[in-house]
Amino acid sequence: MVFGTAKDETIVSIFRLPGGKSTGLAAVQTLAPPPAGASGKSWHGTIAASGWRCAPATHFPEPAVSEPSSAVPPPEPPDYDAFLRAHVLSQPLSIQRYDREDETIWVKRAGASNPAWRYRALALLALCLRLPVLRPVPNPGGHEAIRTEVRRLRQLAQRGLRVPAVLAECEHGFAMRHLGSPGVEAPSLGNAMEAALPRGDGSTLALWLQGLQTLQQVHGSGDCLSQAFARNMVCCADGVIGFIDFEDDPATHLPLPLCRVRDALCYAHSTAWILAQAGAMPAARAAWQDFVQSMEPETRALMARTVKQLAWVRRLPESRRLGRDMQRVRMAYTLVTP
Repeated sequence: MVFGTAKDETIVSIFRLPGGKSTGLAAVQTLAPPPAGASGKSWHGTIAASGWRCAPATHFPEPAVSEPSSAVPPPEPPDYDAFLRAHVLSQPLSIQRYDREDETIWVKRAGASNPAWRYRALALLALCLRLPVLRPVPNPGGHEAIRTEVRRLRQLAQRGLRVPAVLAECEHGFAMRHLGSPGVEAPSLGNAMEAALPRGDGSTLALWLQGLQTLQQVHGSGDCLSQAFARNMVCCADGVIGFIDFEDDPATHLPLPLCRVRDALCYAHSTAWILAQAGAMPAARAAWQDFVQSMEPETRALMARTVKQLAWVRRLPESRRLGRDMQRVRMAYTLVTP
């Protein structure tokens, strides 16, 4: 799930209830781009729920008045609950973006349940390798995943962390506010780091350090994340890094120190290869060790044991023929070793 603003021209529609009352929200349908190597195209279009009138336009129409008036009444606040109920089951995508002139929201619908055997297989692998950090965090999917994400978003917001605000919820999904400003792109931290590579001015390292400091802030608040990859960190317009994607809750299944080690290693794995391309690995390794030293004693000891148990990574061949994933594992190990 990527929180951003499409660059293509879009068609905006105002949705009105029968009788002319406006919901205050327009909708822009965006199909997420296909994964790397897949075929497909992004596209935009208008969407209207059954029983709603849609007035297509490329802008918000002027009020229908016969004479100019200097006193324009303020627009009615959106009814997020009604909008969610009208769209959550009819929208073509499980995660859909909706825009209006001064706000962008996302509606997320419950998906299919996830089979439990996948987690049992990963738990067996963690046991065989004697790596507790690989113990899986079950994500049951479906309605339970929606309830978990809503609860986690509110929990992290109460701790002062930047996450999407939950606007409405129902059995089938929920609506949340876009982390970026309306019409302003909000790239993931990973994409922002890659985009900074051609500049060669230290921007990539600066972004990585900001992400590391924000992760430290999360742990300092008494909490943890879930999948702390750079793709799930968002660079907001005001310079703050926010977080998305909380369909599972590690702290309900694993000890908190282990959750925090998982967070740290996810971040290292998703960013080390970018740091290597930027020539910033030496500085990043020094910063990483400072980060480890700032951990609570139990977490720091668990991190040291985990890194020691991963020593076999050093013996992996360096050949690129083994694939990019293998190379990223090697680079991540280089980042986290003293």
